[in-house]
Amino acid sequence: MPEDSNDRRSFRGDGTPRSNDPRGGRTGGRPDGAGRSGNPRRSEGAGRPNDRRGDGPPHRRGGEGGFSGDRRTGGGPADRRPPRPEEPDLPDELEASELEPAVRRDLLSLDKNNATAVARHLVMASRLVDDDPQLALQHARAARQRAGRIAVVRETAGITAYHAGEWAEALSELRAARRMAGGPGHIAVMADCERGLGRPERAIELGRSDEARELTGDEASELRIVVAGARMDLSQFDQAVVTLQTPDLDSSRSGTAAARLFYVYADALVAAGRVDEGIKWFLNSAAADVDGETDAEERVEELSGLGE
Repeated sequence: MPEDSNDRRSFRGDGTPRSNDPRGGRTGGRPDGAGRSGNPRRSEGAGRPNDRRGDGPPHRRGGEGGFSGDRRTGGGPADRRPPRPEEPDLPDELEASELEPAVRRDLLSLDKNNATAVARHLVMASRLVDDDPQLALQHARAARQRAGRIAVVRETAGITAYHAGEWAEALSELRAARRMAGGPGHIAVMADCERGLGRPERAIELGRSDEARELTGDEASELRIVVAGARMDLSQFDQAVVTLQTPDLDSSRSGTAAARLFYVYADALVAAGRVDEGIKWFLNSAAADVDGETDAEERVEELSGLGE
């Protein structure tokens, strides 16, 4: 499913309430990994706790929720299996076929009923992660309980936990997924989890790792954004500025990725006391932000007012 709640905590090292995230006053340095490997866009808030036991049908257990048509009704080996923990409801109309084909292929090692249930939980996690990351996490945990040896399931659980602000759980799940599948997947998210756990030094170490050197394009840029945020957590503002100074810092670029990079660079400049340069890059961010993802224009007004 996988690559932030509108109330996500700020990890700014200078203690100020302003975040260094380009998304309209949201937490800074967050990787925008949403959409990678099927993950939905991350929501920047911790989400709304949602205990639905009091309304609607009771939670399904075990193999319930599947629609493959061969549920056991008694007398078979399935009856001797220990009951599963309670799982969140799955809408009757939800189809496993809504899951990306590549992910569904990863579930072929499961029995049919279980694969169907896992797929449906993954679909629900993807649907809910922006608006209700806590409930999305319940679905991701249900999928992990059923299929914890499949890398994409652990990856989904990790990214969903990240969206819900469960840093330690997210880090554990993403590490497990990497052990299973290999590669540098979601290293920016893992580094940001280290920041969330109050360990910016470890985030910086990840930015120096061999896996980090494998990243290119927007993935490499996202990791630099997180590392710059970790530098700012440590009040190392000049180092944060230097971290972001790459050829990607091209004011002619446009789009959300460019707007995010320009915004975080501007924020680092301001924190380093280079306010005039910061205003310039906030203006560049606003110009690049064709989708209105940032509050760069408001930052310009705010900073210009301070200079009057």
